[in-house]
Amino acid sequence: MPIALTGLLFALSACNVVQPAQEDPTRYFVLSDPAVPQGQAPAPSAGVRIGLKAVRLEGYLRGKQIVVRTGDNEIQFRDYRLWAEPLDAAIARVLRTRLLASPEVAQVYAEPFPPDQERDVDVSIEVRRFEGSAGAEGRYAASLSAAIEISTTGASPRVVAHKVFVAPAAAWDGRDFDRLARLLTADVSALAQDVLADLPARN
Repeated sequence: MPIALTGLLFALSACNVVQPAQEDPTRYFVLSDPAVPQGQAPAPSAGVRIGLKAVRLEGYLRGKQIVVRTGDNEIQFRDYRLWAEPLDAAIARVLRTRLLASPEVAQVYAEPFPPDQERDVDVSIEVRRFEGSAGAEGRYAASLSAAIEISTTGASPRVVAHKVFVAPAAAWDGRDFDRLARLLTADVSALAQDVLADLPARN
C-alpha cells in the first residue's frame, strides 16, 4: 500500500477516537433542616401566631452562585458552587422550622397568608449578607446579616421591633462549601432565636 494512502487511513482513524467524558465540576448545596428536639410537646393554643413574610434578599444574592466576599466592595461568584434551591425560600424554610420548634409559637403562616387565619404578628426579614468572607491573613468565615422587623396585625398595626442581626463569624477554610452551607444554616437558626426573643406575648 502506498505510504501516502497509509498515512491518510491513519489520520482518519485518529479522528474517530472518542475523547473521554469530562466530569462536570458543578456542585450543588442546600441549607440543612435544623435539628428539632425530639418528643417536644405541641405548642399551646395560646402561643403566638406568626405571619412570616417572604424573605427579601440583596440583589447580588438572588442568583444561584454561592458568594464569597473578598473585600468591603468586592465579591466573587463561584460559578461551579451553586445553591440547589432559591435562597429566599431556603432561608424561609429554616426560619419557619426553628420558629415552630419554640413552645412560645402556636403557628407560622407563610406569605401569601390564608385569609381565614388570624395572626398576632408579622415578621419581615431582609437578608443583607449571606456568604463566605475572606478576612485578614487569608482567614475565611461564614457571614450572615439581616434586618428584622416585627409588627402587630389588625386595623392599626405597629412596629414592635426593628433591628439588624449579625451572626458571629464562624471559621471556614475557604474551600469546603458543604461546611459553609452548614454554618449558614446555623446562622439562620440563630436569626430565628433573635426573632423569638422579641416576640410580644399574645394578648
